[in-house]
Amino acid sequence: MEFFDNQAKARVFLTLCFLPLCFSSSSIHDLLVSRGLPAGLLPREVKSYTLSENGTLEVFLDAPCLTKFENRVFFDSVVRANLSYGSLMGVVGLTQEELFLWLPVKDIIVDDPKSGLILFDIGVAHKQLSLSLFEDPPNCKPQGILRNHVRKEKGLEGVR
Repeated sequence: MEFFDNQAKARVFLTLCFLPLCFSSSSIHDLLVSRGLPAGLLPREVKSYTLSENGTLEVFLDAPCLTKFENRVFFDSVVRANLSYGSLMGVVGLTQEELFLWLPVKDIIVDDPKSGLILFDIGVAHKQLSLSLFEDPPNCKPQGILRNHVRKEKGLEGVR
């Protein structure tokens, strides 16, 4: 009697071949770098992400949070975009402060990494920033903590 029939052998073979793919622990930051984008576009606090075959990227954080690149940036608890090499297009869930206004980030593009620049499309304008601002994933603070910190810096503790 043969220990495994052909069907069982096939299942064992497929399991062993695809096991590394299922359990690879690639972080969202590694994924960004592999797609020509800087690791620091998304905060350290990313809980998980999904990437569909058509390039739709969904990034999940525990809660909405604020951080700072050149200006303050707000991440919703879910950020979505279409990921292709060198770009995040159709971004949803990310806003950037410009002159006291919060504007949605529409697209993020690195056309030429050698230029050292990254382009943020915020709808009413395109903003070029240094790629060096995005080398390391930033720490992202819950929305209320950063707002209170800014109030204290500006001497507005009593304003709520």
